[in-house]
Amino acid sequence: MSEPAVSGSPRGSTRVAAVIGDPVTHSLSPVLHNAGFRAAGLDWVYVAFPVAAGAAPAALDAMRTLGLGGLSVTMPHKEAVAAALAGRLSGAAQRLGAVNCVRRDEDGLFGENTDGRGFVDSLRHEAGVDPSGACVAVVGAGGAGRAVTEALAEAGAARILVVNRNRARAEQAVALAGPVGVLAEESAIATADIVVNATSLGMGVRPPAEPVLPFDPTLLHTGQVVADLVYQPIRTGLLEVAAACGATTVNGVGMLLHQAAYAFELWTGIAAPLVAMREAVLGHLQQ
Repeated sequence: MSEPAVSGSPRGSTRVAAVIGDPVTHSLSPVLHNAGFRAAGLDWVYVAFPVAAGAAPAALDAMRTLGLGGLSVTMPHKEAVAAALAGRLSGAAQRLGAVNCVRRDEDGLFGENTDGRGFVDSLRHEAGVDPSGACVAVVGAGGAGRAVTEALAEAGAARILVVNRNRARAEQAVALAGPVGVLAEESAIATADIVVNATSLGMGVRPPAEPVLPFDPTLLHTGQVVADLVYQPIRTGLLEVAAACGATTVNGVGMLLHQAAYAFELWTGIAAPLVAMREAVLGHLQQ
């Protein structure tokens, strides 16, 4: 293993990984990955590149030309990168039509989607909850909702209730779940073992502001697990309400952490130092 670069002092041998998006200055990926690189003793550095909509293919060309070691992809580029890497996609990225991680192999660039697996790992390893055999309600059918739905089906959920106002999007998510997918009304949330908020409602809303809730909170009850993909704030209004109802709560930091850990391992070939990465992102969010 090479001697790690001093933080803030990359050298000629330093490998570079990056995230592309627009906007991207708010991204916590540099916090996570640079903490991971330091803890693993790797001569790597991670930066954020603002890339305007429509320029994803050019960013992939830059990755090839500059020899970047890895690339994270956020909005609005996930679908464009999947299209540009058609034929060079993992099963999840192919099914979702979206890429959030690009790695290198002997044949060039390869597109992955680690979002759904990251969520399932957050349930299992951060909360001790196994979705296998469970009835899960997923509220929201955007990119995050579809990734979570697809991964829950792969993880063996017995029934996945997709709740979304836009019927066409909901049907897309249901199709990803295969035979366990169900197009459901909001009232069905009361029947679920696990409830997932895959919308952005609640993002940035902190007390004493009135909580912004993605569904009727009277549907929640003791015995349920309620997961919110929103991670700012760490404790959302939905999670506060769910806890008051007696439900077990899971915040969005775990998915953020575990999807990044998969990317870290795909790029470097070594296990991600989860403890250091978790401490770094929690320290940042609690500032």
